[in-house]
Amino acid sequence: MSEPISGPAFFIGKGDDTLISFGSGQPDLPPPVEAFDILKTYTSFKYGLVQGEQSLRSALASQYPQATAEHFVITNGASEAIDLVLRSISVPRGKVLLPRPYYYSYPFNVLYAGMTPCYYDLDKNGKVDFTVFERIVQGCVAVMINSPSNPTGTVQDIDTLKKIEALCDKLGVYVISDEVYKDIIYVRENYLIQGSRVITVNSFSKTYAMCGLRVGYAYSTNKELIEKIVEMKTHTAMNTSIVGQVMALAALSAPQSYIGHNVEVWHARRDLMYNGMRELGLLLWKPEGAFYVLPKFKNSGRAVNDLYYTYKVITYDGAWFGAPERIRFSYALDATKIQEGLRRLKEFMGKEYASY
Repeated sequence: MSEPISGPAFFIGKGDDTLISFGSGQPDLPPPVEAFDILKTYTSFKYGLVQGEQSLRSALASQYPQATAEHFVITNGASEAIDLVLRSISVPRGKVLLPRPYYYSYPFNVLYAGMTPCYYDLDKNGKVDFTVFERIVQGCVAVMINSPSNPTGTVQDIDTLKKIEALCDKLGVYVISDEVYKDIIYVRENYLIQGSRVITVNSFSKTYAMCGLRVGYAYSTNKELIEKIVEMKTHTAMNTSIVGQVMALAALSAPQSYIGHNVEVWHARRDLMYNGMRELGLLLWKPEGAFYVLPKFKNSGRAVNDLYYTYKVITYDGAWFGAPERIRFSYALDATKIQEGLRRLKEFMGKEYASY
């Protein structure tokens, strides 16, 4: 009997030459050469500042308006940043408003912080309906904004983000803006949500293809909140990897053409994936950023199981993202593998799926 596929952990880290993995959002592109060139002479492996190395925080500050190094905490990926932020603002059973579909860890992050997840559904275009948002946000401690989105690939309209920014400031609601895909946008420049109760979360995993190094950060102009996060990190993870931070700092020195080239690659793969799925008759949003598609599938759990065990194709059940009857596909893999994966998907749809 096949081992049941119960969640993303079943697939994370799996891969061999027989598999086509549309699963994990792990860029197959290399980090900038600057990031690993520094390892040739690097020799310092001692504890570092819990808040993060001053040099890296100062370099990040230059990318944000009127920011200083004290506005940043360097974390073990964006995941730790979200965890620390939620626990630092936690109110017992306080409500945190999440987009649905959501990144699969968000509800667990909220629950682990002792709070209660509630949801606002994205509209038929994968966008925030501000009228719905405005009604549901009342009484919440915080809201999560994820643009570009994992798993939808949609980018929220700037006018909507500005309305959310103003409303949450008026209500005294924290805005946690997950922007790990901010440099992978196909339709416009990123819009930075700002305010005294805004916390921006980002990482080096997607922009610089450094997932395994686990270097992320939280940014906020709220001094008290940053101090709370640092105090909590002191008693949990302590400093983030010193080597990872040095590599991250070096990555920031890479020419802008590194990011530009990668976005061109993602854009071409987006078109290949989206057009291929439309040709198969699948209904899906056209990604405006990130590197995911979320087509509709009946009996998504069964489809994920059959695709893996019969066709050696890894996909993620939309139910894990609050989107049952959809499946998430990552196109963070070479174009030839995308084409082979689409071929296998077509075969599956003509056989097993046709009998669902």
